[in-house]
Amino acid sequence: MRIIAINNIPYFTQNRYNAPVNSAKHLAPTTQNQMPDIFIKSPEVTFCANTSAGNPLKRLRNISCPYYGTKMLSGALIHRVEQRLDQAPTIGEAVEVLSHYTEYMQKTERAMYEKFKNYSKEFPQKTLPQYLQELYNDSLTKLKLEEFFVLDDVDYLSRGLTPETAFALRGKITRCREVILQNNQEDTFKRKTLLNSLDEIKLKPEEKELFEKIKDKALYLPTSGSSENAFVVKYANRSHQEIAKRILRASVATIEHIKPDSLGGENKLSNFILASSSANSYRSNMPLDKYIEMFPDIPANCQKYINEIITCIHRGALRGNETYPYEVKKTLKKESNGKIILDLSRYKYTEGKAIRKVTRYLENKHKKRTND
Repeated sequence: MRIIAINNIPYFTQNRYNAPVNSAKHLAPTTQNQMPDIFIKSPEVTFCANTSAGNPLKRLRNISCPYYGTKMLSGALIHRVEQRLDQAPTIGEAVEVLSHYTEYMQKTERAMYEKFKNYSKEFPQKTLPQYLQELYNDSLTKLKLEEFFVLDDVDYLSRGLTPETAFALRGKITRCREVILQNNQEDTFKRKTLLNSLDEIKLKPEEKELFEKIKDKALYLPTSGSSENAFVVKYANRSHQEIAKRILRASVATIEHIKPDSLGGENKLSNFILASSSANSYRSNMPLDKYIEMFPDIPANCQKYINEIITCIHRGALRGNETYPYEVKKTLKKESNGKIILDLSRYKYTEGKAIRKVTRYLENKHKKRTND
């Protein structure tokens, strides 16, 4: 799943299901002085994809994320907020700016904001890095435990594999544990590297189903968007402004491929929804039905999303795209294997009427161009 932030406000990410990396060399045994940098810290990157057909969605405002259910920020709004945060050099001032946008915050970011707010009551003149540095050691220890809990589950599931496959998997997991135990003052290993490396293990046909469960379990490795401890560890050495901006960047509205472009998803409005950058990033090109297993509220949140879209259309938005609710309903149902079935009963246009409205719109548009 590729991310295009609305109004060119980028969101940076790395995750599972991204472009393959040559992870074998990073998981191979090394000496203590040859720790693989990719596990410790790698530069953040942004991804691009063709989403031009999703342009009509970019004009919508105050829409809830169909994955997480929270309201999303437009690129224009986040730009204005970040300008204000640039002028807020202390934790007290940053909290004051952020306090007006709590309804947009994702779960982990909201929890961090509450920590910032409580700390600012006693130390309003300190900075966000100073506070995160105070939390760092404890958070790093807790993060390592979170990671080990997930890896323990992976090890347990590996007992159902053949000895050869289990040995190959255990070798990669053991290497990950070694990296996690290093007391490096930066990020711990990137789960993307582990998850991509699992695809290198040769499987027997009868092992594929269990191995998919193993990979799904590994998806629960903590990230800065899913774990407060990972957030602290990742951003403790970042600038005050970057940390403050990170709280809301997770909520920026982006164009999301329902069927990932890397899996053949087309550049069509019927294949697009608006989704928060964190939800878009976390999913990457994960199959939608798998994503629902991790976040069971997605079907209800998609219904909330389409209800808001319908309200926008009733108010005159998405002109020439009145068939969108019907089209996206079909795509979501197909890509979720029937787990998402939208109710369009509140939509005032039948599918036939919506088609006629789109047809008339295109005819009038063509006629206007001809006359001009």
